[in-house]
Amino acid sequence: MATIMCAKYNEELPALLRPPFPGKDGIVILEQISAKAWDEWLKIQTMLINEERLNMMDSDARNYLTAQRNKFLFTEEDFEMPSDYNDSSVPRFF
Repeated sequence: MATIMCAKYNEELPALLRPPFPGKDGIVILEQISAKAWDEWLKIQTMLINEERLNMMDSDARNYLTAQRNKFLFTEEDFEMPSDYNDSSVPRFF
């Protein structure tokens, strides 16, 4: 299995097998984010969509989710979680 230096965890981890979606952002994620970090993001993304009742047909909702994804994967900034969610096992930063 191929590995990659993960931008999220700053360590060598198993890589994604293919871009998670088409386009430039998908390629950047493939080249810089581990499968572990991407799997964690997918769980958070699902929670945000469900708990915040995001309509993915709405461009504002998609932009919001993209911003939260980029915060989670590429920065040390806090990303948003549902207001009533409290789980210390979710990595908030590097």
